[in-house]
Amino acid sequence: MVSWHLVFKLNLLLLILTPTSLEGARLPCYLKGSCSLDEVKQGKKGSTTWAVLVAGSNGYYNYRHQADICHAYQILKRGGLKDENIIVFMYDDIANNENNPKPGIIINHPKGHDVYAGVPKDYTGKSVTASNLYAVLLGDKESLKGGSGKVVDSKPNDRIFIYYSDHGGPGTLGMPNLPDVYAKDFIEVLEKKHAAGTYKEMVIYVESCESGSIFDGLLKENMNIYVTTASNPDENSWGTYCPDMDPPPPPEYDTCLGDLYSVAWMEDRSESISLYQGHGASTVADNALISDAPMGVINQRDADLVFFQRKYEKMIEGSQEKADMLKQINDIKNHRAHLDSSVAAIGAQLFGSDNSFMILNSLRAQGKPIVDDWGCLKSMVRVYETHCGALTEYGMKHMRAFANICNNKVTEAAMASASADVCGKHDVGQWSPLKIGYSA
Repeated sequence: MVSWHLVFKLNLLLLILTPTSLEGARLPCYLKGSCSLDEVKQGKKGSTTWAVLVAGSNGYYNYRHQADICHAYQILKRGGLKDENIIVFMYDDIANNENNPKPGIIINHPKGHDVYAGVPKDYTGKSVTASNLYAVLLGDKESLKGGSGKVVDSKPNDRIFIYYSDHGGPGTLGMPNLPDVYAKDFIEVLEKKHAAGTYKEMVIYVESCESGSIFDGLLKENMNIYVTTASNPDENSWGTYCPDMDPPPPPEYDTCLGDLYSVAWMEDRSESISLYQGHGASTVADNALISDAPMGVINQRDADLVFFQRKYEKMIEGSQEKADMLKQINDIKNHRAHLDSSVAAIGAQLFGSDNSFMILNSLRAQGKPIVDDWGCLKSMVRVYETHCGALTEYGMKHMRAFANICNNKVTEAAMASASADVCGKHDVGQWSPLKIGYSA
């Protein structure tokens, strides 16, 4: 059991104390929560606040990510931001999903109100992509494919708030349409934005496993970017408000409603980021939802199984529907076991059985990115998926292994040979990258 009040406050404390998390020489007064009224008025004069909200998953079992994003939109909107300055990426397959007990409604708390109403449908379905995200941040309308066409058309005195909620792994963030977001690519977009001089300050919140790895050793100093993440470079993030937890969702819900880090900042926000979230944001937090009681949590990578197991338990005994659901659950578990065992076996072929575990799981020193050659990392992932099947949201946890394969100067040919030896007789079936795409 975890007290999310403690988690959130420790996150902010570590953020302020850790140079790799807070880029810039000076923490502005409003991020310290100590602005005078004159400072606030002067700081906002002649500036626009922009927000980019990204739910990087799809599927009803990932309900919580879109719920997080919709909730954030409502806070921003009540805080005074205009729709023209809020850009939303969400697959939009949750509100009217056949599994949703309240069609057209999304909640982010067991006793919460609808957070879906009014949310802009800027980039939905097939337009939720890494390339569209990069184009939006850079204000590059010509590179967009689909969507509303809305971009961050910011000016030098403007402020930008980015909030990303999804699955992730070392050096990567998920997208419902592959490929995923890779840390180096994302940071390069931020560097281009900074070089263009089209923002004054930026705040980034990221909810995913190993989300600290997106910035560690990559985000340069003096870019006026303030970052806080749900986890450090080598730990999980957590789903919450799940069935059979305390507090549980309403009994008709079979999925997790939120993520621990995300609901923490939205239900118990300090005034320190109110300048980014609207002039009235410090007074519109969902304080009625705040509780000091510990909250039940689950590893983000296991939340899908919670949903499928719950559905299975509710189905009629002996029905074909229940048999099909059991097969689906077993298929997921078997593919996970295959991912774990095949990565370990490939490591043993490359480095020897005595050394492989230590090499594949080696952590680099704080302040160093997970890999030096990001092109190599993408190549190794593609080689693996070609022979062994898609990593999926669960398999993103193995990104550090592929990074360490690159860091140890393994050639692509050697990786291909080892992957073929280990997975050559395995039928990847529904997880073929030719069917669902490559994650790199």
